[in-house]
Amino acid sequence: MCRSIKVLRGEDGASDHEVYEASLQFVRKISGYRQPSKANREVFDEAVEQIEAASRRLLDGLVTRSKPEDQRVSA
Repeated sequence: MCRSIKVLRGEDGASDHEVYEASLQFVRKISGYRQPSKANREVFDEAVEQIEAASRRLLDGLVTRSKPEDQRVSA
């Protein structure tokens, strides 16, 4: 996968903008399009919205007893 993907699970949680940006990055990576054509725009945007919603549900539903690791330290 992509090494530049940012971990969004942190002490402060992820903002809506961060979740959107991560979803957009994922759809771009999977589709191979940075900017889709007009013919593909609707399905591209729909995929981003669905990934964003699923990501938000995941982040909101995670239960943990420990603090997330600082990825910069462990990398």
